[in-house]
Amino acid sequence: MLGIDALDIAVLLADTEMVEAALHDLMGRSQLMPMVEQNKKIKSLVRSQLNRWKKKASVKVKQAVQSEDLQSELSLYQEVIHWNERQFLSNIDDLMAKLEPISTFYLEANRLVNGNNARLNPMLPHFFCHQWYKCIIENVKQVQEETLEKEKQQQLDELYQRLEMLKQMDNLDTHQDTASIAGRLWDMTSVNLSKTDWSVMKSQADFLKKHPKLQEIAETLGRMAKQDPDPNEPLQYTQGIEFEEALSQQATDDIVGIHESNDLNKLLPNELLFLAYPELEVVFYKHLIDKRLMNYQMQGKVQSSRKVKAMEPHPAKAEEDTGPFIICVDASGSMRGFPEQCVKAMAFALMQIALAEDRECFVVLFSTDFVTYQLTKQDGLREASDFLSYTFHGGTDLEPAINAAIKKMQISEYQQADLVVLSDFIAPKQSKELIKQVDELKLKKNRFHAISLSKYGNPELMNIFDHHWAYMPNMTQRFIKQK
Repeated sequence: MLGIDALDIAVLLADTEMVEAALHDLMGRSQLMPMVEQNKKIKSLVRSQLNRWKKKASVKVKQAVQSEDLQSELSLYQEVIHWNERQFLSNIDDLMAKLEPISTFYLEANRLVNGNNARLNPMLPHFFCHQWYKCIIENVKQVQEETLEKEKQQQLDELYQRLEMLKQMDNLDTHQDTASIAGRLWDMTSVNLSKTDWSVMKSQADFLKKHPKLQEIAETLGRMAKQDPDPNEPLQYTQGIEFEEALSQQATDDIVGIHESNDLNKLLPNELLFLAYPELEVVFYKHLIDKRLMNYQMQGKVQSSRKVKAMEPHPAKAEEDTGPFIICVDASGSMRGFPEQCVKAMAFALMQIALAEDRECFVVLFSTDFVTYQLTKQDGLREASDFLSYTFHGGTDLEPAINAAIKKMQISEYQQADLVVLSDFIAPKQSKELIKQVDELKLKKNRFHAISLSKYGNPELMNIFDHHWAYMPNMTQRFIKQK
């Protein structure tokens, strides 16, 4: 064999030391970032992200050296090293022709072969293959390093982007602690938002601070699924311990009299006279055995416990009872101005609650037609920015929006949902078919809520809702809250 077997190169291609070193470098750089250093949850998210990157980077590095030219060169090398010296010298010109278009080793090979009397040197085949092998190894390493460096820089840029977006969310000064929703937000930071996008969300966060009643309503909606008892939930017996006090003669709280007994601790002093005379000692022991010694009678209260059974509702499984939020937002022209600000801020607050409670948040924006937004998917922040930037116009057609929400509720991922309609409810009443569908969904633990922003709403529209809030601060109150 003229050279080293190419299987050694295959081992090199699978070597993970280079990727491991890159991973440690990224870990070290990320730990210097202030947000990672201060927050254990974010540090854990970064570590998980980098471990996923390691697997992808390993695949990329292996794919990088699988170019057509390199694979052709490896095949040619593995063929040549199995020649003998005679075959090598007789096929050298043909070998050089094959090397020229596919290998960076060609120039070096041409110098070795065409040197002074090089072809007469019996060591030429072995030295040629050895140098060729070294060149292949260097090329493989260079391609791997370049690919890995590129992947590492991309990952570092992505980390900076994600952390910057988490910082921006923290700067919004929202009611939810960013650390508590960092896990959900991390998956939503793969998109890059502009300053305009952040200013739109910042304005909603500021509006919520000035109108805490809106935040209070949103939090009530978030808790409602956990607090409302289910009338259909079966009762079961639960066993507990009950404590009670009772009178006992063993307690030494008070002396209540004298009685005959055999308790030496409560013995009257005169009973000890029997022990003073040997001939009366037997009388003392006889009284002791017969429990006829005169004792102080004591009485007091002692606390005792006993097991009791009671009928209680079967414990609700909060995680199963809290489903997604489906928010229907009235975007008609009559909602322009202050009502528009209110409904956008409320939807923004519900999105934060959905993130904190690991719930989905789906928005149906309606007027004469409707559009939908998924605020908790991977590009949810982009969706939220687009929704908050939407300009309200057109008329009010509530039924198509509720029909769209009902279709969503029929999907398995959107069962036990909370439908929240934010509107002035200046619209015709619903059809009987719609009311029937709503009643059927209520039986499947779906909840329907209405938040009205006008005193001129149609009261007949409220019949389908389980809960109804009205938020209509007058102009004076608005002015005071905005100061």
